[in-house]
Amino acid sequence: MKFRAKIIDVGCLNHFTRVVNTISKLTKTCILRLTPGNLYFVLSGKIASGGVSMWCELSQANFFDEYQLEGVAPEANEICLEVTPENLSRALRTAQNAKCVKIKLTKKHCPCLTFAAELPTLSSVSRVVTHDIPVDVIPRRLWHDFKEPSVPDFDVSIYLPPLKTMKNVVDRMKNLSNFLVIEANLNGEMNLKIETDLVSVTTHFKDLGNPPWGDDGSQGRSHSRDPELMAQTRVDIRKLQQFLMGQQVNPSKAMCNIVHKRIIHLILLHEDVSLQYFIPAVA
Repeated sequence: MKFRAKIIDVGCLNHFTRVVNTISKLTKTCILRLTPGNLYFVLSGKIASGGVSMWCELSQANFFDEYQLEGVAPEANEICLEVTPENLSRALRTAQNAKCVKIKLTKKHCPCLTFAAELPTLSSVSRVVTHDIPVDVIPRRLWHDFKEPSVPDFDVSIYLPPLKTMKNVVDRMKNLSNFLVIEANLNGEMNLKIETDLVSVTTHFKDLGNPPWGDDGSQGRSHSRDPELMAQTRVDIRKLQQFLMGQQVNPSKAMCNIVHKRIIHLILLHEDVSLQYFIPAVA
């Protein structure tokens, strides 16, 4: 089992750092799944018990100048590691102006991802900053927990308003309530609502547009749905706020799929990165 990779391009390094920073804001620990073509950051929360789930996919060729992987076996050519994203983020922070960053799976006192950043210097002597980040190797028998989640059979899919605008609204609402209702329809309308004994607040967004899904453009259960009819889900406002606070990916597309009274499925797309985040409903 071997893994080594190298980033030389500063733009790729900054982009990778932003992705890792985003992940670190969403979860304290997650699974880093390494395959020959992709890297995945996976959080497999049990929706039934109220946990969020996350799936972030990166194409390795768009980030790394060198990338070598030998998985646990020829027929299972991948590696799964439990990592603390904040530790990865810290290591990358010290490497912002590096000439190159090498990442390698090593065995110290425990398995580690070793980050070695070669920093610029005025003399001929090179300066290398090394971080050994402890990781846990996930045995193959547990891999089935970390496969890509299927897109739920949603009632409504809608493009999100600018994430910064949405974050400002949710931040204000959080001061008033712990729960928020997201509702949307197929006319491109979305509402964020809170209701307490003392106050009721709704923010309306319109003309957002609805994404086409599938080869025929059908949308889950929604192709026969009344366009005016709202689908809604009540969620823990802190989980939505956490998702909006962490965003450094600058997505070209941001979408929300709503399964009525069950789950919201948020999707961010940016060229070579896709991030999916699932927030279950609360009663």
